Amino acid sequence: MKSDYYEYNGILHIHSIYSDGAGTIEEISKAAKEANVDFIGITDHNTLRGLEEKGEGFVNEVFVLIGCEINDKFNKNHYLAFGIKQAPSIRLSAKDYVKFVKEQNGIGFIAHPFEKRNAFKEHPPYPWIEWESEDFDGIEIWNHMSQWMENLSEDNKYEFFIHPLKFISKPCEESLKKFDEISLKRKISAIGGVDAHAHKVNILGFVEVEVFPYKVMFKSIRNYILVKEPMIKDKSMTEKNKQIILNALRNGNLYVANSYRGDPQGFKFWAEYNDKTFIMGDEINFNANSEIIFKCYVPHKESNILLKKNGKTILEKKGNELLLSCKEKGIYRVEVILNNVGWIYSNPIRVI
Repeated sequence: MKSDYYEYNGILHIHSIYSDGAGTIEEISKAAKEANVDFIGITDHNTLRGLEEKGEGFVNEVFVLIGCEINDKFNKNHYLAFGIKQAPSIRLSAKDYVKFVKEQNGIGFIAHPFEKRNAFKEHPPYPWIEWESEDFDGIEIWNHMSQWMENLSEDNKYEFFIHPLKFISKPCEESLKKFDEISLKRKISAIGGVDAHAHKVNILGFVEVEVFPYKVMFKSIRNYILVKEPMIKDKSMTEKNKQIILNALRNGNLYVANSYRGDPQGFKFWAEYNDKTFIMGDEINFNANSEIIFKCYVPHKESNILLKKNGKTILEKKGNELLLSCKEKGIYRVEVILNNVGWIYSNPIRVI
């Protein structure tokens, strides 16, 4: 695939002092800059105070996108919304606030849809249970804090606190399965989130320690968008830059990766059909007269590449390249395993 696209990496699902996070937007963007992040998505609970008081745009050379994480009155059905100017009431049902976001021309992603937490009663799970709505734009297939909490126990809690990145192994299988199931019916996008709060925890009753600093969490799950226009670091281009990011998220022109396992930049998954190139998030209107050539490049020779069709593996290849010719409709995406743990998860190319 020719380098006709600009690639930017971003961290989504971040909480600030405007809800239950510990950092200001200035502090969070500084941590993102130190981690070589291009954009961040602030999603404080049921508020857009960050947008109202600080606004969006480049801060410390990192583009700050401000949305919110919405939930219902039972604290279920968490929903990451961007591109809206007003936060809905928590008195609304999940179905209604998903519709509310759509009516504002915003985009929304179901957060940690199958979250399970059994270790500590004071930290219950917040799963998504309102699947009747069809207005959501995508699913958070990988959530750092959810996976960390789900694997936490009394036996391993000290090791987990010391190494918060070490035990993040792969996206939630139920989330991937649901994503594939819905993708067969309509187009949706897959994103990843860190769910960063920079919580401070009391250790031994008297020492307060920040166990999940933003700069640590920002080393894990990122979203790598591919866009045809570059972002320009000028205040007059704020709205343009914002739409570049939102359009990529909405269209699924991205892959999700755990950067703690290795730098994935340069990963490519594309299809060639009738002298045209299609990337993640694109759709191919297929007729049986021509073959589709799927190609994948991974920037690590020790990778294990899985090509999925409708959620099932149809080709597995060790190395850093994969190629397949086919004449079948379906939803095609790639998973990359590195050193026996999940690394890269692409959005699909839809052949319809």
